[in-house]
Amino acid sequence: MKTLSNFPYKRVLVLGLAKSGTAAAKLLHDSGKEVRVNDLKADQNDPQVRELTELGIEMITGGHPLSVLEGVELLVKNPGIPYENPIVEEAEKRKIPIYTEVELAGQLVNDSIIGITGSNGKTTTTTLIYEMLHHSGCKTKLAGNIGNVACEVAQNMDEEERMVIELSSFQLMGIDRFKPKVSVLLNLFEAHLDYHHTFENYKQAKANITKNQTEEDYIVYNADDKNIADIAAKSAAVRVPFSKTERMPEGAWCDNRYLYFKQEPIILLKEIALVGSHNLENIMAAVSAAKLSGADNEGIKQVLNTFTGVKHRLQFVSNKNGRLFYNDSKATNILATSRALSSFAQPTILLAGGLDRGNSFSDLIPSLENVKAMIVFGETAEKLAGTALEAGIQAIEYAENVEEAARKAYQLSEKEDVILLSPACASWDQYRTFEERGDMFVKAVHTLE
Repeated sequence: MKTLSNFPYKRVLVLGLAKSGTAAAKLLHDSGKEVRVNDLKADQNDPQVRELTELGIEMITGGHPLSVLEGVELLVKNPGIPYENPIVEEAEKRKIPIYTEVELAGQLVNDSIIGITGSNGKTTTTTLIYEMLHHSGCKTKLAGNIGNVACEVAQNMDEEERMVIELSSFQLMGIDRFKPKVSVLLNLFEAHLDYHHTFENYKQAKANITKNQTEEDYIVYNADDKNIADIAAKSAAVRVPFSKTERMPEGAWCDNRYLYFKQEPIILLKEIALVGSHNLENIMAAVSAAKLSGADNEGIKQVLNTFTGVKHRLQFVSNKNGRLFYNDSKATNILATSRALSSFAQPTILLAGGLDRGNSFSDLIPSLENVKAMIVFGETAEKLAGTALEAGIQAIEYAENVEEAARKAYQLSEKEDVILLSPACASWDQYRTFEERGDMFVKAVHTLE
C-alpha cells in the first residue's frame, strides 16, 4: 500500500469528514503524519468518528473553533466547504496551504491519472473512458464522485494501472502538484456561481486541471467551446481537440457517416447506442482519451454499441404503451435540459422544476420547440410555467413532486411521445440529491398502467 513520501507537512487538519475526509485522514495517518479532523455535523458516536479515534487521530466535532488550526501546517478540506468558512479564511490569513483530497491522490500516482472536467457530461465521459479501457484489457480503476475516493484508490494501484477520475471545480481549486497524464475538458458555462462568485473564478478553477501538465502529457479539449479552447491554448500539454463541426486531424471528429480519431474511422454513427447530440461530444472526448491511454478499436466499439447512458443522465426508463420515459434528473441547469431536449425530434412532455437559485429560464425557450406540454413542480414551478407560456406551450400542469408529475404526464401523453424528466434545477428544495429525485421518478413510472 502506497503512502505519501517527500511530503513536507507533518501536522495536518482535515476539515469535513464524509468519505473523502475519512480517506484523507487515514492516508495521512498511514504516512506518519499528525492528523486532526474537524467536522461540524458529526458526533462522537458516528462510525467514522469512532474508527478514526481508534487509530489515534484527534477528532473535534460539533463546531469549528479556530483553535483547530493550532500548530497546523496544512489544511485538507472537503471540496464542498466554501472558502468563506471561518476556518478556511483564517488558514488563508496564516498562509497555511489548502488542499483537497485529490491532491493527495495525485502525489501518489500523478502519471497514471486520466482526469475529466467540464460543466456537463463529466460522469458520462468518465464512465465511457473507464469502460473503453476495461473492454480493451487495460488495468483501470474508477475514482471520484462515481467511484471510490481518489486517494484511497491511489494507495492500492500498481504500476500498470490507470485511474479515471471525474473532477469538479471545487476539487480542482485545492491542488498544488496534481497532474493528469491525460486531461479532458468538455465544456464551460456559468455554473456554481454561488461558490465561485464570478465566471472567471470558475473558469480558472477548471483550468487548474492542466496547470501542471508538460509536453509529455495530453489535453483533450472541445474545440467548439471558446472558453475551453482558450484554456487549452495556454496548456503546455500536447493538444488533442475534438469537434462536431470541423475536421480535426489531430483529434476526434465526424462526418455524416463515421466518427474518426485522427485519420482513422472508429465507428459508424448509426451504430452508436447513446442518443443525443451533446453525447456525441462526450463520446469523441472519451474515444480520444481512451486511444491515448491504450484502448483498442474493438474495445471502444463494443462499448459504443451497447452503452445507453449513466443512471439519471438521459437514462431510458421504460416504454409504456408507446410512451418513452427518460430520466435526466442530473440536469440541474438550463444548458443540461436544453441539450436533453435537443436529443428528441418527437413530441415531448417536459417535467421540470426544483430549487430556485434566482435565475430566469428565458434561455430555455429556444429548446422548447418540440415540447407539447410541461409539468412543473418545486420552488421554480411558477417561473417555469411563465417560461412555458412565453414559449407558446398551452398545456401546463402543476405537480407536488416528480411522482405526481409522472402520472400527469402519462395522462396527457399519446403514443410515440417522449416523457422527459429534465428539471433544469437542483433538487434540494424537495429531495436530498438528484439521484433520489430520479429514483422517485423511475419508481413512479414503473407503477403506471
